[in-house]
Amino acid sequence: MSKVYTTEELIQILAAERQACLKGERLKLEVTVSGNPLIDQFIRTDGLQKFTAYQDFKAAIHDYQREYLVSGIIWRDMTVKGKSLRYPEVDAQLIALSSDLAILKSAKNSIWNFWCEVTAQMDLYLSFNNSKQHQKITASDVERIAQRTEWASLWKWENSNFLEIILQLGWGKPEEASYKRGRPNSGSEFIHAVNPGNLPIG
Repeated sequence: MSKVYTTEELIQILAAERQACLKGERLKLEVTVSGNPLIDQFIRTDGLQKFTAYQDFKAAIHDYQREYLVSGIIWRDMTVKGKSLRYPEVDAQLIALSSDLAILKSAKNSIWNFWCEVTAQMDLYLSFNNSKQHQKITASDVERIAQRTEWASLWKWENSNFLEIILQLGWGKPEEASYKRGRPNSGSEFIHAVNPGNLPIG
């Protein structure tokens, strides 16, 4: 049997292919904007052709993952206020296998406990309308959301005078959870923690 690519190698292959598509080295030439040749001659289709070429390649990589059982999980490290956590997350360009979902679900409690510890005394906001707007909520609101979800992930924005920690609480497939199109089977809520008086920027 030929060598099976690792998660890290698939991520590198996708990054290289994405660059090739952006540079116009890969195009899906049969793609047109409207399908009407009279209209399409006045519209630049190369952007759509680049995007479609990459999406097709990415779908082939996802098929490869399923066929050879290549995990979509990468491991992240986060340190906030002197506390550290190592946690799993599905790479943004890959999919989660059912075994990956089991890993994500088993890590939810440690992510949740870390979040609660490092965000004590911070203001909490729920993002909505595709993360463009935020509504202030309480810790008990977040707890109710957490009880209804299957897995969690974290991000942070930090500099010398600002800290924002984002908790993603999700269900279903992570690759579909960030977008409304995955609902109701997959989806997520984003909770933003900021120091009192600040507003979320993420």
